[in-house]
Amino acid sequence: MKKFIVMYLAPSSVLKEWMQTPEAERKAQEEKMQSEWKTWMREHADMFDGMTAGVGATKLVTADAVTDSHNDIMLYSIVKGESQDEVAQAFVGHPHFGIPKATIQVCAINPLPGME
Repeated sequence: MKKFIVMYLAPSSVLKEWMQTPEAERKAQEEKMQSEWKTWMREHADMFDGMTAGVGATKLVTADAVTDSHNDIMLYSIVKGESQDEVAQAFVGHPHFGIPKATIQVCAINPLPGME
C-alpha cells in the first residue's frame, strides 16, 4: 500500500466570516458537522495510517528570515491506499465540504532514499 497526506483546506476569510455567525447557530452547525465527521471516520477507519491533526499558526521560513504567515490548511491526515485516485475518491462527499469553499488535497508521500 502507498501512503498519502490528505490536507483539509478552507479559506481563512470564510473561517473569519464563520466566527461572526451567532454562537448558538454556529455551535449547532459545528456539532452536526462533527457528528458527520465522526461517522465518516468510522466508515473509513481502515485507510488511516496515523493521526488526523489540526494545523496551527504558520511561520514562513526563507533563506533570510522567519515571518508570521498563513495558509488555508486546517487539518491533515496520513492515509494508505492502492492509488491516489482510490484515496481521492474516498473523500468525495466528505463532511469537510460543509464549510463553504472547502477543498481537500491528496498528495502521494514519496520517501527519499535513505531518509525513510
